[in-house]
Amino acid sequence: MEKELIILVDDNPSNLRIGKNVLSENYTVATAPSAMKLFSVLENNIPALILLDIDMPEMDGYEALKILKTKPETKDIPVIFLTGMTDTKDEEKGLSLGAVAYVTKPFDPPSLIACIEKYTSVK
Repeated sequence: MEKELIILVDDNPSNLRIGKNVLSENYTVATAPSAMKLFSVLENNIPALILLDIDMPEMDGYEALKILKTKPETKDIPVIFLTGMTDTKDEEKGLSLGAVAYVTKPFDPPSLIACIEKYTSVK
């Protein structure tokens, strides 16, 4: 069976590497080092889910999510914020903008996979 595509967006190369290692057993993982790169990946790929960091240069995750939600081809893709921001106000803002979940870094791999499984067809 073909693995579902997840796009992992983070400006920290080690976070991209760790995330890809954790998820690649169950999913096809594309990484993007910025929100701008995410949009170029989305031109040719519609993922099952997007893991999105918030605190990034150029465009933060909140802004990226707002744009995703305005486009017909991306508005229904589940987005999980995967972030180092631990304040409940940040979480409330992310969820109010349309994220399906909010996971803080450093993340617990089994918990992250369980969270992803809730929003994808891989069980």
